[in-house]
Amino acid sequence: MVNRFTSVTTALTLKVVGIICILSFFVDFLILLLPFQPTDRVWQINLATALVDRGIVPLVGLGLLFAAYWTENADAESDRSQGIDLRFPALIISSILGLMFLLIFPLHLNNVNQAKTQTLNRITQEADQAENQLNTRLSQLQAQLNTEQGKAQLEQLRNQTKTQFSEILKDDQRYKQALESAQIPANIKELLKKAKTNPQALDKAIEQQTDIQTLQTQQLSQVRQRRDEALQQAKDTAWKSGLRIGISSLLLSIGYIIIGWTGLRGRGAVQGGKPRAAAR
Repeated sequence: MVNRFTSVTTALTLKVVGIICILSFFVDFLILLLPFQPTDRVWQINLATALVDRGIVPLVGLGLLFAAYWTENADAESDRSQGIDLRFPALIISSILGLMFLLIFPLHLNNVNQAKTQTLNRITQEADQAENQLNTRLSQLQAQLNTEQGKAQLEQLRNQTKTQFSEILKDDQRYKQALESAQIPANIKELLKKAKTNPQALDKAIEQQTDIQTLQTQQLSQVRQRRDEALQQAKDTAWKSGLRIGISSLLLSIGYIIIGWTGLRGRGAVQGGKPRAAAR
């Protein structure tokens, strides 16, 4: 009596948990469809990612559901009615989910590849635009510096900068504080160290930092470095997303198809399958 009660309770618990797992997936699926934007590639990528991340939930639910029926069948003394047989609908759902995840595999890879191409083009265009703006701004600055007033202002700026550095270098206490300060950039600290032993290094550095060609080369290098980093990051993100979601979707489809089609064939629902012989 105790064993029969335990068997019935276990089977009921497995059924309830399995059904909840399956239903919760479809509830999430309906919510993820909103707002419905089937032509938006980003929406398609996010939907596929969310579905694959949740894809294991109904698989566990199916396992629990069939385990419940196995538990009931294992109880040879059980003569109670099992109610509605959910195995056949579960096999249909498993087959549908298998086909769905099988379709997600190539569609997601294609969407990720196209999204990556668009992102790379956008990054390249933004970098080209930044280079053009930089070249224009520096050309305008160069034109201003070619005038007598501009040359005088540039010379004044160089003298002020040299004076500021010289005052720090002459005062050992200020020099030490500058090297220990966290607010002063590392390149300025390095310049102070060089100028301490070689005063000509200060003049050369100030001239380079106020030279338009040097500034243009440095800033263009920074723009291109940021562009290359952004391009590499976009490629890595697309590669990881395609690989993770693609492989996971393929594995899920294999699992669902095996469960669904094997079960349907065993029940004689698929052509070529033979119905089970009735027990005598």
